[in-house]
Amino acid sequence: MTGRERVVRMSVEQPLWRALTAYRVLTMVYAVLLAALNREKFERPWVAAAFLAAMVLWTLLTLPRVAGAVRCTRRFLGADLVVALTGILLTPLADFDARHVDGPTLPSIWTAGSVLAFAIKGGWRWAAFASTFVAAANIIERGHPSRDTVHNVLLVWVASIAIGYVVEVARASERTLARALEIEAATRERERLARDIHDSVLQVLAMVQRRGTALGGEAAALGRMAGEQEVALRTLVSSGLVPTTRVSEDAADGAVVRTVETGDRDDRAGPDGPAGCDLRALLAPHAGSRVSFAEPGAPVVLPPEAARELAAAVSAALDNVRAHAGQDAQAWILVEDERDEVIVTVRDDGPGIPEDRLAQAESEGRLGVALSIRGRLRDLGGTAALVSVPGQGTEVELRIPKVPRGKAGSAR
Repeated sequence: MTGRERVVRMSVEQPLWRALTAYRVLTMVYAVLLAALNREKFERPWVAAAFLAAMVLWTLLTLPRVAGAVRCTRRFLGADLVVALTGILLTPLADFDARHVDGPTLPSIWTAGSVLAFAIKGGWRWAAFASTFVAAANIIERGHPSRDTVHNVLLVWVASIAIGYVVEVARASERTLARALEIEAATRERERLARDIHDSVLQVLAMVQRRGTALGGEAAALGRMAGEQEVALRTLVSSGLVPTTRVSEDAADGAVVRTVETGDRDDRAGPDGPAGCDLRALLAPHAGSRVSFAEPGAPVVLPPEAARELAAAVSAALDNVRAHAGQDAQAWILVEDERDEVIVTVRDDGPGIPEDRLAQAESEGRLGVALSIRGRLRDLGGTAALVSVPGQGTEVELRIPKVPRGKAGSAR
């Protein structure tokens, strides 16, 4: 069964790019008008005219560059900052009194547009970097840090850093919203699948179980198997193992595109995120009438090789339950997705393991726990702890870091 849902939502920072585009045009016009009104004070008006003409041409030609984050590259930001700094440093050449009288520079407030581009593109750290260069250029242009110069420098510095910080907070909020939309879409898909399966497959299995039990003989065995499959299928449906959504950024306009895919996924890395495998999908087939499976509602993503090795360790633990606790023993699998690690606990209600039995098994060459479980976890950079009390069952706790070390973790 495949499906696809596409929801387009405008990026929260896109309006800032539009505002920056308008700001650059308006401040360009302001700088030209200001120079025209004060043209008598320029000892070298040709210097001012040459720079302003270059600034107007640069502003108009680079408007597409500041229309979105994709085209506003680091190289462009560096060139734009150089234009602004050049205008500041050329001011004393056009106006000899600029060093002694506090007045506007040739680019005037157009310079702030370059700093704001750094802030929107890279956050407050980039804004601090650009505004520091502008501050140094203004102090060099004046020759001495006057009160008005220091005031203007601090204003640009603080304002740009504040805007950069707001942009970072907005991006973090957008990611949180996108994650909430993923969970919402996955929940809706799980409910739809549950309805479809309940109305068809589960009802058929339940009917086979009832009729087989009533008929007896070989039909009873068939009914028992149908009952076990019904329990397993109900567990799988209720676990919510549906493909998660992908959130990507449209390269053209910065819009966030949420795509919900309900078909098969492969574990290879795509353009929207690192390679990963949902551990729940590997462990869910173990669920059945004798094995209960409890897992988080969200995907438990691990590197594919690490996820497979961890699932193999869980399978080995269940094999031990069947071999030593009996076919009728009840087992439980619990998956916990912590901040830095994943914890999988396998517990059973069997008779437990006698003291020193594991050491004796290793000495006899039976290395199921030593190699199949502890060896795998060691290769993943994790640990395996086994606790058993005679008469009270056995519990195996498997822990691996989110970024595994060792062979499995490096196999990308």
